[in-house]
Amino acid sequence: MQPFIFRNPTKVIFGKNAADRLPQELAAFGERVLLVYGGGSIKRTGLYDRLVRHLTQSGKKVFEVPGVMPNPRTEKVYEGIAICRSEKIDLVLAVGGGSVIDCSKMIAAGALLDGDFWEELFLNGKSLERSLPLGVILTMPATASEMNGTAVISHWEGNRKLGYADPLLHPYFSILDPVLTMTMPREQVVFGAVDMMSHVFEQYFSPPDDNNLTDELAEGLLRNIRLNLDASLADLRDYQARSNLMWDGTMALNGLLRLGKKGDWQAHKIEHALSAWYDIPHGAGLSIVHPNLLFYIRREAEAKLARYAEKVWGICPQDRTQEEMAFAGLKAMRAYFDSIGAPATLGEVGIPEEAVRDIAYSVSSAEDAGYRALDRRDVYEILKQSLTRREGLPR
Repeated sequence: MQPFIFRNPTKVIFGKNAADRLPQELAAFGERVLLVYGGGSIKRTGLYDRLVRHLTQSGKKVFEVPGVMPNPRTEKVYEGIAICRSEKIDLVLAVGGGSVIDCSKMIAAGALLDGDFWEELFLNGKSLERSLPLGVILTMPATASEMNGTAVISHWEGNRKLGYADPLLHPYFSILDPVLTMTMPREQVVFGAVDMMSHVFEQYFSPPDDNNLTDELAEGLLRNIRLNLDASLADLRDYQARSNLMWDGTMALNGLLRLGKKGDWQAHKIEHALSAWYDIPHGAGLSIVHPNLLFYIRREAEAKLARYAEKVWGICPQDRTQEEMAFAGLKAMRAYFDSIGAPATLGEVGIPEEAVRDIAYSVSSAEDAGYRALDRRDVYEILKQSLTRREGLPR
């Protein structure tokens, strides 16, 4: 294993009715709270009224940034920053999934930043010196933004979707109540689970490949995601399955699975380009890109793909070569994504062939490659492979 330092400062409050613990968590912060949320589902489900009641009974004055969109955009961050500065906000409270949390992180960071948040942080890579405190109430498990220091924001006019990471972006507390996830549509459950699996892939399919604990944890997590996703899709009200799946999402990217590993985030970079141009669901893009990327680097990743086939899918290696096992693992991945209704081709999400070259050449460089660094020509080939389906086989 490679050397590492690990620290995760986020306090997690997990379980049924955990949202009612909000007043206890609010006590540590000032009275002016910025409530950030998405398209209104928290109002339809009654969660909004419940939380506002907790806030007001705790003596808080509430300000709001509603309408955060999937693939959150810079304009919403600027809206929140302006309110934080004018109203002297003490706490940013994100209620939603990864898009709302990421937007809230950058509001909290940008409010105390000298200069433009997009230019200073995303383009220039400046480290944070301070940030407003952030609390989270998670309603859609997928990104693990509730327990990490990373945010992804889209600059729509420039067709840019970039990530930024800083330890100060870790939430102070995150409330994970599995009951709050049960109003999610089936499609969102699927795309959230694909995002979880992709997070695990990008840490697992990278050196070193010694018999390390991190790889064993990744294999167990991939098995558990599949087990609980299947149970969740059979019954979206299955509390045990939904609670396990919620914790799976957090564990997939809270820092544990990167320990001692190089990591490879090229699939996410390619997907970020897709959704920066076409605003598709993040998990949908990953279900198209990640199997094709792994197929493209299959020679460099062959030994790990063969291990993946056996450890995650239970494919017997007897009488199979390593190459055959690697192919079997890739086919199992694609077949599973098909079985849960995740897309396999760019056309299924409305991306035409003529857009592929521009998208490929907008992908940022791969400093964080695992087995093989991809240049823009490689990305172009992967996206071309993503245009068509070969039944029963990886691309």
